[in-house]
Amino acid sequence: MGNYVFRWDVLWTSPYKDWLVSGIGKTLVIGASAWIIALGVGIVVGMCRAAASRPLRALGTVYVEVFRNIPLLVQLFVWYYVVPPLFGTAFIRMPNLNLYVAIVGLGLYTASRVAEHIRSGLNGVGKGQYWAGLSTGLTHFQLYRYVIVPHSIRLVIPPLTTEFLTIFKNSSLALTIGVLETTGAANRISSSTFQGIEALTAAMLTYLVIGLTVVGIMSLIERRTRIPGLYGRG
Repeated sequence: MGNYVFRWDVLWTSPYKDWLVSGIGKTLVIGASAWIIALGVGIVVGMCRAAASRPLRALGTVYVEVFRNIPLLVQLFVWYYVVPPLFGTAFIRMPNLNLYVAIVGLGLYTASRVAEHIRSGLNGVGKGQYWAGLSTGLTHFQLYRYVIVPHSIRLVIPPLTTEFLTIFKNSSLALTIGVLETTGAANRISSSTFQGIEALTAAMLTYLVIGLTVVGIMSLIERRTRIPGLYGRG
């Protein structure tokens, strides 16, 4: 370490700069796309978990327990090494297959965690809301669409912020299936230049900026959607 020579210029020298920019872009694409899947699937599964129907509750429970209790890394390996061969060589040779696998795998895994937050939010909505909605002539579908689900999501925005933040950090596991996102790009730069401290510092700062941005956006959404008088601070 005493003989280590810092060369921060590698971070803005081609082709290393291009690798890093490309990696950051893939991190953002994976995180944002996986979050869309996680939120959509998570809301549906969470509603199943809180449904009055036993088959729906059982279906939601199976999904949550399977995806939540198998490590994400193992799930990515299964999605990448096991599932594609089942659909033939054309599927295996699909361009950017590893990127799509990372998005789907991360999205479905996070959906199991989002579903539990949604279930908690649904259970936190008072029964009076249900009776009030039905008394106005809303169908059960309209009741959930316009009243219950929006209300429950407002209640669970703080824990959803954590999941949204975590999904970007978990995207670093895409490196294990060959996706050169931020961590992969930093590792590639380190292997090519032997300037590991500079490369990993750039990666850490990237995740820090993404994390602070996510927290800021979600905090703004929380303030805008907070129901006055429902819960307060201090």
